Amino acid sequence: MDEQHPHEVDLEITGIAHGGVSVARLDGRVVFVTDTLPGERVRARLSDTSKRSFWRADTVEVIEASPHRTAHVWAEAGIDRDPSERAGGAEFGHIALTHQRALKAEVLTDSLARFAGLRRDVEVLGVEDDDATDGTGWRTRVRAHVDADGVVGPFASRSHRVIPVAGYPLAVPAAAALIPSRLAPGTAEWVDVVAPSAGEPVVLTGSGRTPHGGAGIVERVGDREFRLDASGFWQVHRNAAAVLSSAVASAVASDGRFDPAAANHDLYGGVGLLAAALAGVGGASTRVTSVESSATATEFASENLADWIGARAETARVDRYLDGLARTASPRERERLRAATIVLDPPRQGAGAAVVDRLLELRPQTLVYVACDPVALSRDLGRLLAGGYELGGLTGYDLFPHTHHVEAVAVLHRG
Repeated sequence: MDEQHPHEVDLEITGIAHGGVSVARLDGRVVFVTDTLPGERVRARLSDTSKRSFWRADTVEVIEASPHRTAHVWAEAGIDRDPSERAGGAEFGHIALTHQRALKAEVLTDSLARFAGLRRDVEVLGVEDDDATDGTGWRTRVRAHVDADGVVGPFASRSHRVIPVAGYPLAVPAAAALIPSRLAPGTAEWVDVVAPSAGEPVVLTGSGRTPHGGAGIVERVGDREFRLDASGFWQVHRNAAAVLSSAVASAVASDGRFDPAAANHDLYGGVGLLAAALAGVGGASTRVTSVESSATATEFASENLADWIGARAETARVDRYLDGLARTASPRERERLRAATIVLDPPRQGAGAAVVDRLLELRPQTLVYVACDPVALSRDLGRLLAGGYELGGLTGYDLFPHTHHVEAVAVLHRG
């Protein structure tokens, strides 16, 4: 520990961890370090020493830089600023884009081994046009926060402190241009800008979880339009909806097991994006049910899936919906469920044991799991594999450049 700065230490960075932090050791203790990457030697300021098993630290100086280090894409998040003054939300912004994908693949591979007992290398693919823009200009939905003085900006990393910024390099230009720098104090706690693929951007303000006002918007994926509420969920990357729709459709179409007449489902279905991908493979009479807990999203899903006579949308929590199927499905319906393809795109915490156990009981032919968290995915995969499913394909997609987040699509078949 530095005698001049008793809370600063020199560290050798040896690995990458889930959550956008790197790994070092200090006197045998694990230290999770921000704003660095494996292979570097840094001076870091200890920020949390309350845990016995690990500490946390923030890089304040790079002593020996990795060849993969670059100038940060967001000046207000750069290493030259005090850690408390760095904008959060771009924790990989100092790493070359191709190496970011390699690190995300490493995290995904490690998570599969640790939580699913699965030894498998995974590739993380880039998205069209991101290399040309160095991974900037992709966010179509941006939230900025408002402090008590009316200053608008992102939070600092692991903080609720608003950082004023000159721009938002990860946002699509149409969204970035509409984020104000100040609001009248007390008028809102946050500002959302939504830039849909069809139509003009929408600005929402709100307090807590409640937006002030709302609007319907249209998102276009290929030649199909999806209607939704501006405050509702939609994939953030400008090309993510197309990438994931294509991945799901390709997975379903490629193995010849998809039965359009089976009791196919899209769980956590939102406004019907992936249900439409399924139905697009099977044709006009495809039977598919979208299950979503938001009544507003379900209403939009019913409209968005109207082209398929066998499609319907149900408002329900997924665990309760599956409980109901397990209790009430007739023998004929259970046959259709066993022949089914079920897509699930759960929130960041994953599907969880209750949902996975019901799927193991119902035994659908194929599961297509779309995940935004490697650890949650791996835990659920471990349970599915132990229950008799076999993993087919698994591919990662870099839909969140300059952040630690990664999307993955796993395809499983009943053994």
